[in-house]
Amino acid sequence: MGTPTAQRSRRARRPYPVRTVTTRSQCRPSVRFERLPAEVFHMILDRLSGLLFKRCTILLPTKDRLKFISSMFSQIPCFKLEECTAADCLGFYSYGVFLKTMISGWDEVEWHRVFNFLCSFTNLLPKIKMAVTGQPGVSWYLELQLRLFCRQVLLDPWPCKDTLFWLTRILKPWPVVLQARLLFILYGPLLPDSTLAWQGIVEREMSHSDLWHLARVIVLLYSNLDLKDWTTDTMQTILEELIVLPEVWHMENVARLLVLCGNTVCYSILENKAHNGQLRQVSRLIVHIILVCEKDGYCMNSVVKMVHQVCQSFNNTSERFTFIQRLEDMFSEVTMEVYEFVTAGNHHEDMGQTLWSLVESSAHFHAKFLHMFLKNE
Repeated sequence: MGTPTAQRSRRARRPYPVRTVTTRSQCRPSVRFERLPAEVFHMILDRLSGLLFKRCTILLPTKDRLKFISSMFSQIPCFKLEECTAADCLGFYSYGVFLKTMISGWDEVEWHRVFNFLCSFTNLLPKIKMAVTGQPGVSWYLELQLRLFCRQVLLDPWPCKDTLFWLTRILKPWPVVLQARLLFILYGPLLPDSTLAWQGIVEREMSHSDLWHLARVIVLLYSNLDLKDWTTDTMQTILEELIVLPEVWHMENVARLLVLCGNTVCYSILENKAHNGQLRQVSRLIVHIILVCEKDGYCMNSVVKMVHQVCQSFNNTSERFTFIQRLEDMFSEVTMEVYEFVTAGNHHEDMGQTLWSLVESSAHFHAKFLHMFLKNE
C-alpha cells in the first residue's frame, strides 16, 4: 500500500468524464417525451399549454414535430372531430391554446404545413364538404363540431391578423355559395340547445348579440381586401348568398347585421344594389335599417349621411329624385304592412311595438334628413 500522500495523488490523477458539445444530429430532445402515456401528455398539455413540448422539440424540423403531435393526439378522443361526447369538454380549447403556444413565431410557410396537417389529422375538408352541401340543420352535430373545432383551435385564440390567415385557409377551397354556408356554420346565431338558428333567422327577429360574431367576421374580411383573390365583389357576393340561407332572412335581421357591420360595409351593399337598378330592395332595406337604429338606440345621423351618400352616387338629379321617391313610397308601404297585420287581429305584442318604432323612426329620420339639407343651403 502506498502512503496517504501517494493515494491522494492517484485519486487526483483519476480521469473525470469528459463533457462534450452535443451536436444537432446527436440531440434527441423528444425521446423521453414520446414515451409519456397519453393521459400524462394530456395533463401536460392542459397545465403547460404546449410550452414544454415547444422547448423539448425545438431542434426538430416542422415535419417531425407534426408527426409526433399526430401520434400523441390520435390517442386523445377530445382532440378529434365527432369522437368526444362530453357536452362541456375543453379538448378543442386546450388544443387551440397548445397550438398557439407551439407555432407562435413560425413563418407563414410553416403555418401552411400546420393547416395541411390539421386537415389530414381531423379529415377536416371532407367533413366541411358534408356540412355545407347537405340540407341545413340535418347534420346538426357535425355543424356544431366544425364550429367548435375551427373557432376554438384555429380562429378565436389569435389576434385579428392571424385569425384572418386561418379563416381564409378554411374558406378558400370552396365556391362562394358554400363559403357563405360555412361562415354561417362558424359564426351564425345559435339556439338555446346549441344548434344553429337556420329557421330562426328566417322567421323572427334576432337580437344584437345573436348577430354580433357574424358581423365582426364580415368586417374582418372586408378590412383585408388586399388579399389575393379576395375583393369587394367577392365579399358582396358572399353577403348576398348569406342573407338567403336557408331562405330569405327576416328583413330586420338583414338590416341589423349591416348596422353591426358599420357604415363602410353597409354603404358598399346599398350602393351596389342601387347601381344594379334594385331600387325597391334598397329602399326596403334602408327603411329597416332606420327601424333597427331606432329600436337599438343607434344615432340616426349616420343613417342620414349614408342615405345622402347613396343619393349622391347617382349620375343626375332625375335619378336622385327617383331614388328619394322610392324611399318615401317604401316608408308608406312598410308602415301599412305592419299596421294591417296588427289591426287584422294578430295579437302579437312585438308587431305592435314594431309599428310604434316604425312611426318614431320615420319621424326622427326625416327630421335629421331635412336638417342636413337646410344646413347645407
